Amino acid sequence: MMSARLGVFGAAVSALLVYGFTAAPAANNAGEAATPTAAAGAPQRVDNFMLVDAQKLEAHELYRMSDDKAIVLISTGVGCPIARAMTPAIKALRDKFAAQGVEVMLVDSNLQDGRDAIAAEAKEYGIDIPILMDSNQIIGESLGFNRTAEVFVINPKTWQVVYRGPVDDRADYGIQKAASKEFAADAISAFLGGKPVPAATQMSKGCLIDFPAREKKAQITYIKDVAPILEKHCVECHQEGGIGPFAMKDYATVKGFSPMIRETLRTDRMPPYNADPHVGKFSDDKNLSPAEIKTIVHWVEQGAPRGEGKDPLGAVKHVAAEWPLGKPDAILDIPAYTIPASGVVDYQHPWVKNPETEGKWLRASTVKVESRQGVHHVLTGYLKDVPQAGQQAFESQWGVSVGGYAVGAESEIAPKNVGTWIPPGGAIGFQTHYTPFGKETTDHTKIALYFYKDGQTPDLVMHNSVIVNNAIVIPPNDPHHQEVGYLSFPKDALLYAAFPHAHYRGSMSDLWIRYPDGKEKLLLSLPRYDFSWQRDYTFAEPVKVPAGSKLIAHFVYDNSKRNPSNPDPSKTVVWGDQSWEEMFYMAIRYRWTEETSKHMVSYDDDLNKGRLIGMLDSNIDGKIEKSELRGQVGQQILKYWDMLDTNHDGVLDANEIAAMEKMGGQHRRREAEAKPAAAATPTAGK
Repeated sequence: MMSARLGVFGAAVSALLVYGFTAAPAANNAGEAATPTAAAGAPQRVDNFMLVDAQKLEAHELYRMSDDKAIVLISTGVGCPIARAMTPAIKALRDKFAAQGVEVMLVDSNLQDGRDAIAAEAKEYGIDIPILMDSNQIIGESLGFNRTAEVFVINPKTWQVVYRGPVDDRADYGIQKAASKEFAADAISAFLGGKPVPAATQMSKGCLIDFPAREKKAQITYIKDVAPILEKHCVECHQEGGIGPFAMKDYATVKGFSPMIRETLRTDRMPPYNADPHVGKFSDDKNLSPAEIKTIVHWVEQGAPRGEGKDPLGAVKHVAAEWPLGKPDAILDIPAYTIPASGVVDYQHPWVKNPETEGKWLRASTVKVESRQGVHHVLTGYLKDVPQAGQQAFESQWGVSVGGYAVGAESEIAPKNVGTWIPPGGAIGFQTHYTPFGKETTDHTKIALYFYKDGQTPDLVMHNSVIVNNAIVIPPNDPHHQEVGYLSFPKDALLYAAFPHAHYRGSMSDLWIRYPDGKEKLLLSLPRYDFSWQRDYTFAEPVKVPAGSKLIAHFVYDNSKRNPSNPDPSKTVVWGDQSWEEMFYMAIRYRWTEETSKHMVSYDDDLNKGRLIGMLDSNIDGKIEKSELRGQVGQQILKYWDMLDTNHDGVLDANEIAAMEKMGGQHRRREAEAKPAAAATPTAGK
């Protein structure tokens, strides 16, 4: 079983895919076009963007819909009577063309509309169409939105707008009368039939949308406005020796990359922080503010002017520190490993002796990998006994973690007055995953450890565990397959952070808490899970987890051709170590409320005993039915069902599952002890 950290390689490349685009002209509210065609106020070509649906918190990226026959975007807003009244007409439009490959979505660009208000409006008016939240207004601005109820029909082969106008010719949707001209439907029918698209003869009668930044047309410069934002948020990674693929070293460099910067902001690939800002607050939030996003995007669209004065980024040479947290108290040298140019490398399990002869309280750690392309992840665990020479250190022997590696999250820092106890002596075991990338290379990964100083003892004790489901089965060609898993807490706890992990087919993820009274709260939402940027999400305030509560994780997998990272959408996918297989893994960091460094407790065993039921109990009712058995784990249980179901009531209850887990744990220990002591070597062609 894996520990509490996972990492990936090649993040910089996949995070910087660039689509071509042209700057979009903006129309203002006062000067609306007289003829509502594609050429009147709307961009000739729609640039890529990603927005989140307010109802399902699911990300929608425009250019992933290139297999559609047509895409329809309709502006909307909370409280607008026209937008509300036209709901039946929009649904009818959606239903009429759904079978022909036409995708319909609403876009809310109103600054006053929050996620809760949009979701409540959708529920009240029965809107079951995705409502995309354009909270920063940059998408509505570039499309040229003026009013709600404007329809844009887009050709997904060229990304050209082929129609702009109202749904139909009804001047007042509040009056129940049929439309004499169905402008949008006629336009879509003509486009699908390869005929000239007729233009609407009237404008939308929807509510005006306020775009204050578009109206002010502020002059933005690199020197005055943009460079300070980049220095504050971006240079930490985009500097010499940093994790970013290029260094933001001066104006010329930033201007050269400005089209890409605009694209990554519009698609929310940068900054690489995927927690939805509408859910929870996080102390390690890397997101730019809406004002900062608009400043940079508008600067690019104005031609990226330099401005007068000294270049703030060029004046100082930014170089990444060898150890960003300062001089380490101890350094662990993971045994060097030569990654072959090709083939498949099984997980490696090397170890090193614990350099500390006295027990220490760990407050932080940083993993520094030498080969960013070749190192997929590094996990760690304390070993009470030092293995024999040549013996591997498997996870079943591990205790607490001393840190781990993931792209964009190399350092792990405990909150003030909280630490992890590392006993004296013993060893530190590693799980290392290497991925060949076409060139043989030798990696020398190091881990820096930072302890509380002598005489300083934190009062509180950090723990880590994982919500895991290795019984997942993902059908072929399924764009939206959901799996669930949970952990039940036996005692009061405080949750500090969560770390979601899946592989290439991972699409969305979230984490909920279900309290003992049955009420639920959403703690973390990743509308677009990104395999290339995996990290902790640390809550600004630790979350209270009362005894009897469940932490429930969901993962959604996109096993379709729309997923550009999908190795093969025709395959049924199950749990597996390699990246073309899949995982359901939500690591958590927490502490027990009643525990202090002077009063240690051992509740982790009770917590982890519930992992199997949380993996298979998909309806979360506290027992396992035959219908819930999936994957290899489910097949094994089904084989011994009659023996395991000791009271023969047709389900496995908590006591029966505990007995089964006890037998499984004994079997795993015997299996680990029986493994031959051999040097770790790569296995090619697996």
